[in-house]
Amino acid sequence: MNVAVIGTGYVGLVTGACFAEFGVRVTCVDKIAEKIEGLERGEMPIYEPGLDALVERNVRAERLSFTTDAAEAIRNALVVFIAVGTPAREDGGTDLTYVEAVAREIGQAINGYKVIVTKSTVPVGTSYRVRDLLKEEISKRGEEIDFSVASNPEFLREGAAIGDFMRPDRVVIGADEEAAMAILKDLYRPLYLNETPFVLTNIATAELTKYAANAFLATKISFINEVANFCERIGGDVQAIARGIGLDGRIGKKFLHAGPGFGGSCFPKDTRSAAHFAKDLGETFQIVEAVIQVNDAQRQRMVEKVQAAMGGDVDGKTIAILGLSFKPETDDMRDAPAVDIVKGLQARGANVRAFDPVAMTEAAKQLPDITYCKDAYECCENADAVVLMTEWNQFRMLDLARIHKLLRRPVAVDLRNVYAPEAMRAAGFEYTSVGR
Repeated sequence: MNVAVIGTGYVGLVTGACFAEFGVRVTCVDKIAEKIEGLERGEMPIYEPGLDALVERNVRAERLSFTTDAAEAIRNALVVFIAVGTPAREDGGTDLTYVEAVAREIGQAINGYKVIVTKSTVPVGTSYRVRDLLKEEISKRGEEIDFSVASNPEFLREGAAIGDFMRPDRVVIGADEEAAMAILKDLYRPLYLNETPFVLTNIATAELTKYAANAFLATKISFINEVANFCERIGGDVQAIARGIGLDGRIGKKFLHAGPGFGGSCFPKDTRSAAHFAKDLGETFQIVEAVIQVNDAQRQRMVEKVQAAMGGDVDGKTIAILGLSFKPETDDMRDAPAVDIVKGLQARGANVRAFDPVAMTEAAKQLPDITYCKDAYECCENADAVVLMTEWNQFRMLDLARIHKLLRRPVAVDLRNVYAPEAMRAAGFEYTSVGR
């Protein structure tokens, strides 16, 4: 089976490389020639552990290729995945400009039966919009060509995407035609044989499933952050509470980690898109709207937490920030809490130094006026406080004695609750964490 994946961003590139690993012949398409040329040289446009080796292995085996020629890739494929960006609009809705442009391009190039699959996260009804655009373009050519549309949402976690694709919790396929469902089930057959749960449903349900999943996970994060705020008032321990409720099988322990709130390319955009979509239907997604408000407020609360730890005033003080990406194992700075928190500290007069293992190049695009350091220890040198922003593994066993000596004042603010309060205080730090 030949597959075309249009879009070589995070979702498209991982999807294409993983299908190639199954033995499928995959062509990944992008309009940006420099990006395609870089991929052909083995240069990854994103940081994702193991992706470079996976791509190199499948290119060498001639199962994976890259091109800017979308028309040829479409003509040669049975299944065409649309995996282009769906950025947020100012009003919180989803910008479908790229999806619609690709749909038209497919309609202009299609030469026989194909299954057109929306892989990008899109509002309910988008696949039908893709279908209508395809029909329109085919009609302009004066032809009649049969095709199917389907929805196959992705559930890839940045930093663990390859494992998530190869060993998924589930595969959701939405199709209204038996032929399309059969082809996609065959494409995913390696996972089906491994007894991966499959959810086979209609298109609208599949599209909404992705939003429901992300909205629910974001809700867990905002919920535990509100509990953490209560803990700070009463002297409670949010980690103990998270364990106490997480051991309940109906709740589960994942996404119950207090901190500066969620970020990245999915949760912020998808929660706002879900709320916007609900309004378009004449409904109010009240829980999701509250989740968004709590998350926005949590970032401001972290700014105030750092200021309070420094005696109520950060003006003229130097603050060392460890970690900038929204989560470990990625260089993604999209909607990262660090951006708002750093800017909030700067607005109050602080000077900021920072170190992140992989995200500093991306961070500099949004935070150009901070000092970037070569490692955690250079970052802490002569700083008035250190803030642990992202829980990279290399920050979990820092040389605390060395950090203590490098700081002007041993103030440590742990926004990820990586360290034990008793151990930090025993090491001589004025230590602050979240909800403990």
